[in-house]
Amino acid sequence: MSARTGKLVYLTEPESVEIREYEVPSPKAGALVTEVERANVCGSELHIWRGHHPEVRNGALGHEVLCRVSELGEGVETDYAGEPIAGGDLIAPVYYITCQRCSSCLAGEFHLCQNAYEHWSKSPEEAPHFHGTFATHYYVHPNQYFYKVPEGLDPAIAAAANCALSQVMFGLDETGIEYGDTVVVQGAGGLGLNAIAVANERGAETIVVEGVDERIGRAREFGVDHVVDFREHETVDERAERVRELTDGIGADVGVEVAGIPDAFAEGISLLRDGGRYLEMGNVNPGHTTAFDPGALTRKSIDITSVVRYDPWYLHKALSFLAENAEDYPYDRLIDAEFALTDVEEALARSADRTVTRATLCPDQ
Repeated sequence: MSARTGKLVYLTEPESVEIREYEVPSPKAGALVTEVERANVCGSELHIWRGHHPEVRNGALGHEVLCRVSELGEGVETDYAGEPIAGGDLIAPVYYITCQRCSSCLAGEFHLCQNAYEHWSKSPEEAPHFHGTFATHYYVHPNQYFYKVPEGLDPAIAAAANCALSQVMFGLDETGIEYGDTVVVQGAGGLGLNAIAVANERGAETIVVEGVDERIGRAREFGVDHVVDFREHETVDERAERVRELTDGIGADVGVEVAGIPDAFAEGISLLRDGGRYLEMGNVNPGHTTAFDPGALTRKSIDITSVVRYDPWYLHKALSFLAENAEDYPYDRLIDAEFALTDVEEALARSADRTVTRATLCPDQ
């Protein structure tokens, strides 16, 4: 590979990828060219790889990333928090853009920008080629928020900020977690563990519903107060009863669905108290349905919040959260498998069959 070319992972069709090589472009005004330090395998990547995403069928893969600035475009002097930026700095970029002109942006709902994916997951044949983060390089466009990584924050930890943690913090803020709330989290994957940590720091009591030993162990390491093991409590009624036992007979104040299973949504309603709040965040693929009782939802007056993406400044909040709290939680062990870029198929397969909790690609391996 020459000094001015880089490699990337291209999804040609579901569960089929190729490694391709392209010339590394120079950045246009307002843009940056970066070198990828590490890119994590997020659950969304698995949806795309399997062909379940409603819009993406092929293109450059990857979005959760930590980058090192290699070239600054004209006019780029600071990150989006006003911190001076220079070549060699580590940054975390938001994986989508905010056009600031569409109806959602004009309404202040930047997380719903109608043009958010203008540059994401495109064919690598289209310049500037490096549209995804499963690559040696990544192109950060104008109107694409990015933030400098705080000094002293472990790069392996910082890489997860621009998707999982930012998403969780935004969702919990939208739902409104208060000190003393009881929060039941459905699923102890990457999103679930982050939800536990954030809820802990907000002064909530946490319950996780999970049935995989390794994930339960991780949830305990992240300080969850109670575990409802669905191998012991096999039915919805049994799990709901167990949650009531843990909450003085009334149910949880807040539910967080991050299992990504449609049936979990229907179950979540039964885990909450009357007047509870429910955050739906794990089911992101339209067309996968489940039966639920709308009358029960109404009678309990459950307030449902669903979120996709996050307002881009939440990435700065997430990096600050990690800088302040990373030593209190085993974030350094959240990534439990590292792969070379050329081993991306193994990384995806092992993430899909859950033999690893969180995989990362290191292009320089």
